[in-house]
Amino acid sequence: MITAIVQFPIPEPVSIEKARELFAATAPRYREVPGLVRKYYLRSDDGGTVGGVYLWKSRSDAERMYDGKWRSFIKERYGAEPTVNYFDSPVIVDNAAGVIEAG
Repeated sequence: MITAIVQFPIPEPVSIEKARELFAATAPRYREVPGLVRKYYLRSDDGGTVGGVYLWKSRSDAERMYDGKWRSFIKERYGAEPTVNYFDSPVIVDNAAGVIEAG
């Protein structure tokens, strides 16, 4: 499994309520993305940085997502260029499901 952490500063800080509204509007587009296991939307304490933590089945699945079209969408919607950092996720603890998964 691969974890990708996406972050980008935004021109105007957003409140938690506004972030919830913005993120809820885009969440459905991630429902059927091949290889995406889970996505968490992020907002910094000061509301000046947003992004997401994505759990992927493979790096190639992740890289397919973060193409020019996706980057353009982020830039148009939030007014900033995203950064994407990849991490191997060799073990995942899922307390909600009650499992530990070695990938």
